[in-house]
Amino acid sequence: MGMWPNSAPIKSVKDPAAQRQRGLHSVNPLRLLLFGRPIATEKQEHARLPKYLALPVFSSDAISSVAYATQQILLAFGAAGLAAAASATLYSRMTMLVTLAIVILLVIVVTSYQQTIYAYPSGGGSYIVSKDNLGTLPGLIAGAALLIDYVLTVAVSIASGMQNFLATPVMHAFQNQKDLVFVCVMAILLITYANLRGLKESGALFALPTYSFIFMGVLLIVLGVAGIEFHWWHVYMQGKNAVNQYIPPDAINNAAGGMALAMIALSLRAFANGCSAMTGTEAVSNGIPAFRKPESHNAAITLIWMAIILGSLLIGISWLAARLHVVYWETHMATATPVIDQLSGAIFGKYDSGPFRKTLYYAMQFTTMLILVVAAQTSYADFPRLSAILARDRFMPRQLSNQADKLVFSNGILLLGFFAIALIIAFHGSVDRLIPLYAVGVFTAFTLSQAGMVVHWRRLKSKGWHVKAVINGMGALATFIVLTNIIIEKAPEGAWIVIVVAIILVITFMMIGKHYAYIRRNLSIINWKPAHEASNSTVLLMLPSLHRGALTALAYARSISNDCRAIHIEIDPADTPRLLKDWERYVGEDIPLVVLPSPYRSLIGPLSAYLDQVQADHPDKIVTVVVPEFVCPKWYQRFLHNSNGLLVKYYLGQRPGVVVSNVRYFLSPEMEEDAAQASQPPTEGGKEVHTIEEVDR
Repeated sequence: MGMWPNSAPIKSVKDPAAQRQRGLHSVNPLRLLLFGRPIATEKQEHARLPKYLALPVFSSDAISSVAYATQQILLAFGAAGLAAAASATLYSRMTMLVTLAIVILLVIVVTSYQQTIYAYPSGGGSYIVSKDNLGTLPGLIAGAALLIDYVLTVAVSIASGMQNFLATPVMHAFQNQKDLVFVCVMAILLITYANLRGLKESGALFALPTYSFIFMGVLLIVLGVAGIEFHWWHVYMQGKNAVNQYIPPDAINNAAGGMALAMIALSLRAFANGCSAMTGTEAVSNGIPAFRKPESHNAAITLIWMAIILGSLLIGISWLAARLHVVYWETHMATATPVIDQLSGAIFGKYDSGPFRKTLYYAMQFTTMLILVVAAQTSYADFPRLSAILARDRFMPRQLSNQADKLVFSNGILLLGFFAIALIIAFHGSVDRLIPLYAVGVFTAFTLSQAGMVVHWRRLKSKGWHVKAVINGMGALATFIVLTNIIIEKAPEGAWIVIVVAIILVITFMMIGKHYAYIRRNLSIINWKPAHEASNSTVLLMLPSLHRGALTALAYARSISNDCRAIHIEIDPADTPRLLKDWERYVGEDIPLVVLPSPYRSLIGPLSAYLDQVQADHPDKIVTVVVPEFVCPKWYQRFLHNSNGLLVKYYLGQRPGVVVSNVRYFLSPEMEEDAAQASQPPTEGGKEVHTIEEVDR
């Protein structure tokens, strides 16, 4: 390794622990209080997740979707009038057929992603797989689709969680859209803050709500089945505790039309709605690097457990809803009663029940709200990581690839929180208005990823590649069929917005990529030949007035170059004679003082004109503009003085061949004592030569 001439070799730090301790002392105390102790780079392995924490972090999105997936299936059947015109048996049968079809699709997708996890142990997200095997454009499409889906996951999960929370009797007074939007925004801010504290801490924080919801969901299903089939548990189906079986007049009027529709078309619509349960399935394969070693093995096990839990809860909740003939049709928060709330109220007892049963009801609703809130954790784990990968590949701003002191991509976390809040506000926190935007992105990513895996196996031709290619091919075909169905069914309801945004994102990615390619070409050192002789620079010292800070800057300017000049922009001609006299007295004629008249009191105009002349006379030289600044002891005192240095840097920063250098002179109480002991400043006609106005100009 080469060294600069006359430079000492760089010494390595022999005590990393002492170095880390010194680093902690440099952290702002307020930041330390808010975000905790920084994590050293060599401790990154300890920030990885064991399986019991990885499950809530990467699977809470998929598991929590049972809270609204069945609800959306019932919404499709109710809107078509099936609940009004058909028998309870047919209504239940159709609900269960759609649910089982979704579970079969889940098995196909999970089996396909098992292949991806082992083929891409460093993280097998759709973007990476598609880009490696199908090309850059398909990869960018997959990346854009996933980013949109992650934002929607946060918005839908938070909105659904708050919908369930506000549906409880104790929150009856707050069942309006303004309160809904407010609590949704506060929840997003809270989960954003938790993630800024670090991945491991957030995983531990969200483990309890996830496992509590799983326990309460299983208890709800078991007691519901036992209460209905064996009559040993009382099911509340009377009075206030009864589930909603009321059908709106519009649905009743359309009942005949709904029955005239082909049952296949109606089932496809319900299937498209229910496929919202599939969102978050890819999160495990995308987050493999966050698992403890062996990463792929642990991720594969976590994916299987996620599928088992998700499938079981979805079937159980759909069976209960169909068995009790639950109807969900409302589209406004003020009147909507979530399906989970209806089932919990009927089985545990929402009103007029004993303390124990009412406790179970509130426990079910509270854990539902919590897991829907923490379901956003899946997006907070994967959105920043995917953004960092895109930034690494130069398709997003490079700042998104920077890891903060807690080993998290804080810029991506903040960006996700901002867009999720914007969605909540734009759609008034309504789950039913957000759901139509859902699932388009994730099934686009599913299809591209599985198609990419088919190409991957065909290219490698490793042992058993035919079977693996068939598995991924089945996954690609199944998800493509579902994607087509979702686009057809959901586009009129708002899914076209997702398609337009995805196109805009892909175009933006490509423009950013072209920009970074342009930068690389212009900064490349290939075939670059350095000049044989170093070119001396011209130094221009900005001199508003002559004071100690200016003399310090003058010493620095003289050390840079022999071609040094002082530049005074003449704002007030009456001050110029005094400045010339002081310059002659304290500096002399070694350095010329150039006075540039400014009849319109402009600082930048005369300076730019003079720079034009200097650069025209010496086109091969770099011009350094030195700006002297004094720094007050207290931060608030700086607002009392001009900041012309910022103005100079702003206007000259884009000028080729010009370097702007600030030389700061720090004031202190010791300097004030020295000045007090010194002789009084010279006067002219009873007036001090160096006034505050002159120094501060």
